[in-house]
Amino acid sequence: MKKWDEIISYETFRYIDHTALHEFEGKPYTAMTSFAIDDAIATAVSNGASPPAFRLWKHPSTIVLGIPDGRLPFLDDGVAYLQEQGYRVIIRNSGGLAVALDEDVLNLSLVLPDVQHVSIHDAYEAMYHFVQHMFQDLTGEIEAYEIVGSYCPGDYDLSINGKKFAGISQRRIKEAAATQIYLDVRGNSQQRARHIQEFYRLSKRDESTKFVYPEVVPEVMGSLSDLLDHPLTVDDVKSRVYRALENLSEEIIVQEFSEQEKATFEKRYEQMLKRNERIDQR
Repeated sequence: MKKWDEIISYETFRYIDHTALHEFEGKPYTAMTSFAIDDAIATAVSNGASPPAFRLWKHPSTIVLGIPDGRLPFLDDGVAYLQEQGYRVIIRNSGGLAVALDEDVLNLSLVLPDVQHVSIHDAYEAMYHFVQHMFQDLTGEIEAYEIVGSYCPGDYDLSINGKKFAGISQRRIKEAAATQIYLDVRGNSQQRARHIQEFYRLSKRDESTKFVYPEVVPEVMGSLSDLLDHPLTVDDVKSRVYRALENLSEEIIVQEFSEQEKATFEKRYEQMLKRNERIDQR
């Protein structure tokens, strides 16, 4: 098993801040756009056309569903409820289940090459320890294990004192991996969870399903600001990401999207649109 800092340690990192975008390549900047962008970056990193990349992104009032959520028996009822609460709803192209995004949730995508030499587990470990490193001055109590009752539960739920503030997913394209994490920075975490709890109640009802969907317990969710008892903003956390990245690389560059990356984005965006055809994008 490789050490986490060996996995992330590269001479040059590409830094991409997409937290203030309103459109991208003429498309509305939604979570669908973000997943297509990550695929384009991962393809370029795999081909050696881009150095390893760290991308920061956020989206207002969005519920991102996982592929299994698309098979819920009464999905349309759950989606209609979320839209009534003011959420945009999309189905992503990677694993996991429903998560809530808004202006106080920061997403990070770590895109690394040559992942045939890096296990899925090691890539998760790298992101977990990177987050620990980001907040080492505030706490040494960030842990990774499944928080039962959380939304999108998994082995790499990040928590403090048993309350989850982040979840990690991973998508591999050719020789690259995009490890994605959402960080609940501040805001009403339990209200977010209550909306997802109601989504599952309406979407599943009492039907029996092969896939086991989570029984969401809002009380097991929390924001970093609350759990650390330290006021944080998305901008604060962005600064912490950059400083941590400086510690792990010799050079951080900003590189415009190449024509090939734009072409890949267009293709992947069309695939995202097709995946989401069944959801009315109000």
